Amino acid sequence: MSNHSEIKSTVPRPLDHLAELARERGDETRPALVLRDKVLTHEALRLRVAQLAAWLQHKVPECGSRIASWAAKGELTALLPLAAARAGLVHVPINPLLKRAQAGHILRDSGAVLLMATSARLKSLEDGDVPSGCAAIEEQAALEEASASEATIEASYADPDDLVAILYTSGSTGRPKGVMLSHANLWLGAVSVAHYLKLTEDDVTLGVLPFSFDYGQNQLLSTWYAGGSVAPLDFLFARDVVKACAKHGVTTLAAVPPLWVQLTEIEWPSEATAQMRRMTNSGGALTRELVSDLTTIFPDADLYPMYGLTEAFRSTYLEPELVEKHPTSMGKAIPFAEILVIDDNGNIAEHGEEGELVHCGPLVAQGYWQDPERTAKRFRPAPETSRYGGTAVWSGDRVVRDENDLLHFIGRRDAMIKSAGNRISPQEIEEVAIASDLVQEAVALGLPDAALGHAVHLVLRGQADEAEREAFRKSLGQELPNFMHPKVIHWRESLPLNPNGKIDRTALLRELSEGLTS
Repeated sequence: MSNHSEIKSTVPRPLDHLAELARERGDETRPALVLRDKVLTHEALRLRVAQLAAWLQHKVPECGSRIASWAAKGELTALLPLAAARAGLVHVPINPLLKRAQAGHILRDSGAVLLMATSARLKSLEDGDVPSGCAAIEEQAALEEASASEATIEASYADPDDLVAILYTSGSTGRPKGVMLSHANLWLGAVSVAHYLKLTEDDVTLGVLPFSFDYGQNQLLSTWYAGGSVAPLDFLFARDVVKACAKHGVTTLAAVPPLWVQLTEIEWPSEATAQMRRMTNSGGALTRELVSDLTTIFPDADLYPMYGLTEAFRSTYLEPELVEKHPTSMGKAIPFAEILVIDDNGNIAEHGEEGELVHCGPLVAQGYWQDPERTAKRFRPAPETSRYGGTAVWSGDRVVRDENDLLHFIGRRDAMIKSAGNRISPQEIEEVAIASDLVQEAVALGLPDAALGHAVHLVLRGQADEAEREAFRKSLGQELPNFMHPKVIHWRESLPLNPNGKIDRTALLRELSEGLTS
């Protein structure tokens, strides 16, 4: 692994060079990809990338064309990020959990000329979903055709600033939008994460997150950069994750908060935790209770709370030794990122003063695909004080930097609840709710109210009888100021999740709003 001085001088390379690093290090025989029916060593990975790239270039000879994949985690979806890069193409991974209409939008919006998907997904598509001129091939057929050919392509010499991938957001706030990523974005993201997580060649990462999700795809790239192996897993139940950890001797497990909650609610045998070195979290803040549960289950593993956004991949992480004292902090900037907190007047916010998180540096994406209007709103010139300059991502997220220079998430500007003239952070209410033993997950939302402007509605997942619910409401009254008190509390057995496994706040808001008008 790179030491601290080396990482500062890192020069990005074409993304497909990740497949060459093991040969350069002389450890090609180590496992790289652990599949259901076989294990690919790093040398086999290099060969398969070279074969698949040659096949892709034959199928799609025009450089810069978009090719899409719509399949569960497996050999094809794992290899395509590198193979497409080597072939001079732009990979558009479609989350396998998305439905026909969403996949159709991504295919049309990206202008994909080739779709590789499972048979069932191909059959689900209707007229108009696939753009004119887009060929479709079944996933296994693509792999067989590529492996049957003796043609290969050697490592590319692409410009690191060239577009190499378009990752579409889940679309929870409207139609999915494509974030344009360069070779340099993904290469430096892999180097950064491998460095601060201290990944090594004997690490085994369990790939539970979608490869279409920047967090999930980086698990592949950062692990391979370090010379380790990835075991992709499509799971139905939390206990499937536990079994896989035991089976593969998993050392690295990444998840989002709703999955972590499920994983802490089941039993973990010693063989599933014995090899664990690190856990990483993104896609939402960890609560104090969740931190406590995770460190109890995995006493010898490091816990890395992280914050990121697809438009800049990853922004911050909290060092494990600080987690116990600062369990709700987002931490500091990751390598290659500069994180500024900008107040409403455009100046650097003082310690303890709320401001907008602005991400500067080489991890900033190239904007939204064919969407200059939304690009102009989110990707704007960096503040004058930035050491990088250029374009920055103005996240819309409200944060505070404390006296230790640690960042703390307040809420999204567009998620803040404005009630009776007060600005309310949903997270403040949610943290108080989750502190109760009755509640596993909580979402605070603001719904239109004639008297207040917006009223607080609190949606909870938990089991409680009437007496317990009344006691819970009274406890909120003691813990929260009057203007934060929920007008309505909704108890649920489950909460909706978006395709990336995060709580779907938009779906909840829509459901509750429809209930008000019905």
